[in-house]
Amino acid sequence: MSVCHTVCSRQYQQAAKLIGKRWVPLILKVLLSGSKHFTQIEEQIEGLSSRVLSERLKELEQERIIERRVFADIPVRIEYCLTEKGYALEEVITAIEHWSTDWLPS
Repeated sequence: MSVCHTVCSRQYQQAAKLIGKRWVPLILKVLLSGSKHFTQIEEQIEGLSSRVLSERLKELEQERIIERRVFADIPVRIEYCLTEKGYALEEVITAIEHWSTDWLPS
């Protein structure tokens, strides 16, 4: 039996799989500063393609970590923001940021 099966709960494994998915921590970091349009998120994360951003936003929305808000303006305006569940990850994202500053080369 592997160590993670004896030490890590199923919920922990699910959280690690979700949060550890490529680009997710960066998307969450961008949304911690407030609601953003798709292009605003895309512009702030170098190397992230539109297709992958769209996929990640849908996954995070399905997990109820972010909310997609549609405004009936002309043209239609769409914003993404963190939910309460998403804001609960703020300490995790901040801890990763502090760790990277302390331990990774500039």
